[in-house]
Amino acid sequence: MYGLTQEQRDLIEWLRDGERIKTKFERREPMTHDKLDAIFDMQYALDQRIIDERGIEKTTEEWVRDLTVALEDEISEVRACVNWKWWKNPKPVDYDELRGEVIDLWHFLVSLSQKVGLTADDVYRVYCEKNAENHARQDGTSEKKGYEVNGRGCR
Repeated sequence: MYGLTQEQRDLIEWLRDGERIKTKFERREPMTHDKLDAIFDMQYALDQRIIDERGIEKTTEEWVRDLTVALEDEISEVRACVNWKWWKNPKPVDYDELRGEVIDLWHFLVSLSQKVGLTADDVYRVYCEKNAENHARQDGTSEKKGYEVNGRGCR
């Protein structure tokens, strides 16, 4: 099954069959794989399967273009799950459907990350760096211009 661990194969089978699979935590076994690494591995396996079975050949630029279009489409599907049309009567939000659409975004975002050469470790590292910068921007301590807060300037 495209280089997946047994735990990942179990998860896929659970998703297919709707049956409850005991996780390593429930079995009290140590986790051997970071969750983000596991997501990246499963997405790589899925992407390779699709590429192999459908004979897809694209450049990195084509992948970036097509994956961003897919992300835009999934964002529209997320938006359709909530009451954004102020001129219509509100409907109950189907949170299961909404969560499923958010996970679809994750699929395409992980694919895009991999296509541009980001690993799970890279995503974590760059995310932490950007998060710290975003806090600095909110504090007014960023080195970047344009992020003054309440009269506090950038250094």
